[in-house]
Amino acid sequence: MLSIVYSSTAAQLFDDGELSALLALSRQNNARAHLTGMLLYRSGRFLQVIEGPADVLRERMSIIAADPRHLDVRVLLRETIDERQFPDWTMAYEPASDVAAEDIPGFRSTFADIEGGDDPQESVAALRELLLWFQDRAARLHRA
Repeated sequence: MLSIVYSSTAAQLFDDGELSALLALSRQNNARAHLTGMLLYRSGRFLQVIEGPADVLRERMSIIAADPRHLDVRVLLRETIDERQFPDWTMAYEPASDVAAEDIPGFRSTFADIEGGDDPQESVAALRELLLWFQDRAARLHRA
């Protein structure tokens, strides 16, 4: 099984309705393809974790890279995993408010330091910290 974390820039800003439509379609597509993950969207930027069978995920990433709604798609982390990090989420999404943002470990107002940092290990550590926060949140929401 494969896990990919990527970032991209929206070709145009999404309003709440457009984002809801995108999420609904992504959840349907991911459920059919046995993909899970989570999505962050803020100020025209996407950060997504997507995981599942390697061949299916590679095909999905090709589709995302060719999607005109995404610009500058960059894979930030690609790794083989033994079990899913987000097994119950076909596409989890929760808007991060500016007030709550400071409480999210690894929070960044942009992805510039992760994408273009001089130290790749530092970028991977920041991504892993953020992923752990979301995994913990997923577990708490699942229990609720």
